[in-house]
Amino acid sequence: MLISPMLHQGGFERVCITTARLMEPYFDVTIVIFNSANIAYDVNGLNIIDIKMGVQEGKINKILNIIKRSRKVKQLKKQLKPDIAYSFGPSANMVNAFSKTGKEKVWLGLRNYTDVEETVKIKLFVKLADLIICCSKEIEKVLKNKFGFNKTAVLYNLYDVDAIRQEAESKEPELPWGEYDEQGRKIRILVSMGRDDDMKGFWHMIKVFSLIHEKIPETRLILMGAGSFAYYKKLAEDLKIADAVHFAGMQREPYKYLKKGEVYLLTSSNEGFPNALVEGMALSLAPVSVDCMTGPAEILLENGDTAFTSGEFENMRKNNKTPVIYGEYGILVPVMGKERDLEPEHITEDERNMATVVADLMSDEEKLAKYRQAAAGRAHIFTYDNYVEQFLLLAEG
Repeated sequence: MLISPMLHQGGFERVCITTARLMEPYFDVTIVIFNSANIAYDVNGLNIIDIKMGVQEGKINKILNIIKRSRKVKQLKKQLKPDIAYSFGPSANMVNAFSKTGKEKVWLGLRNYTDVEETVKIKLFVKLADLIICCSKEIEKVLKNKFGFNKTAVLYNLYDVDAIRQEAESKEPELPWGEYDEQGRKIRILVSMGRDDDMKGFWHMIKVFSLIHEKIPETRLILMGAGSFAYYKKLAEDLKIADAVHFAGMQREPYKYLKKGEVYLLTSSNEGFPNALVEGMALSLAPVSVDCMTGPAEILLENGDTAFTSGEFENMRKNNKTPVIYGEYGILVPVMGKERDLEPEHITEDERNMATVVADLMSDEEKLAKYRQAAAGRAHIFTYDNYVEQFLLLAEG
């Protein structure tokens, strides 16, 4: 039994659907969701049960909703008798834990660093979970060190790189600009994906891009993701780069846009294991990312973790050096502020630093080509085969 609140566009929803497909040869798979609105993935042929208990407003209603969901899922567990109940995301984890019958293995999936910051919930989980699946080693480390919970495993998110490339090549995107700008220069594109959420730090990205565009006028930025992006559209207008930024909205076929990029940008304050970053790498985009908790350091460095990179950045600053780490598979810069700042004239040193790093990369053809090739190779590490092998070992344990 796989449990997810919904199946709209998102990281853990994609992992849930892909896990269901991959496990069909080994298990009878049922997906339980709380609301079937806005399903963004191909669910044809999958066994899905919608308990029709969507989001409720207000603290009391939310608590009552968790209780009702847990009762319903417990009934389903008694009826279906699953060997494993594996949940994705905080609300699904609560329901999975509270609906424990004692006959199934309860696996709780932590997909973002913010999950381990919710101390009360985690303390409940460690009492009820048989196994906590972490999407990064950094999250696993926090569980062990802070909560003393050792029944953990790391399952990195999974990707079918060949399928991503085939889908990307099968279609062309609709873009507001042609191949060349008005001066006859070839358009060069940077890309990012993510929902309209402060956690993604898109105000940083717009400001960073404005500085890059100033140095390299033929650059353009594509931003994809669910939400209105109204704040950022206004910021782009205020910075006089609105014509150079394309807000593509939520895309069911994002890879046709991704393939147009040379560089993938990530400015999040928190992640779990950033799917879009690896998807960009699969399409040979050179990654430039902030060193947020968690994921980027593990993806872009051979043996990286956030504790190492944070210390390196600190030493660089003390020695008046540019805070940047040129990893084996991509480039890391310091994480930026979490508070949304829409003042166009307020550009921070960290934003200037990231813009300089990206502009320098785009001005160095050899370095750019090296990172695009390295990124594409790295994406193959996170394969379906590795995920299936690890999953089945855990199931047998």
